[in-house]
Amino acid sequence: MNKDNLTASEALEKLKQGNKRYLKATSNPGDISPDLRKSTCENGQSPYAIIVTCSDSRVIPESIFTAGIGELFVIRVAGNVMDNHQIGSVEYATDHLGCNLVVVMGHDHCGAVDAAINHEPAGYIKYITDEIRKAIGDEKDDLRACCLNVKRSVSVIKESLNVKDEENKLKVCGAIYHINDGAVEFLD
Repeated sequence: MNKDNLTASEALEKLKQGNKRYLKATSNPGDISPDLRKSTCENGQSPYAIIVTCSDSRVIPESIFTAGIGELFVIRVAGNVMDNHQIGSVEYATDHLGCNLVVVMGHDHCGAVDAAINHEPAGYIKYITDEIRKAIGDEKDDLRACCLNVKRSVSVIKESLNVKDEENKLKVCGAIYHINDGAVEFLD
């Protein structure tokens, strides 16, 4: 476990500053250099935050937070829902990589949330929409439903990993990415 990693507060501030740079950027200035690739290959990874987000191709955490190789531990699943696989990935990054911040980042105009609100999907997609329906109940507003879905995933992580809200310990928070302008709105 990396004992030198950023605190949850430091990591959250770094994400916020990275998103501010992203709002004005035309390319990703995150470090993706050959030297860094070689270094992370030889020395391992040391991400400062865990981002649980949707698989939507318009949501690119490394770009959104102006991050380079090895800075973010990203877990992607449609609708940013949590099951044992995602929780196991979060647990690995906290216990073995020393991450102190988990951000569940949903986004507006989410197809999985829309499917849960307006459709009756079949097949494996139903597993995702059923989880989202648990979070949103009868909510029909897209943005409010996305926020409720994020809050449920935050709650599932906290309960599963027995996370208490203590200063300088593991912090789990929610966020919404606004696709139209690139801004991240932190819910906590």
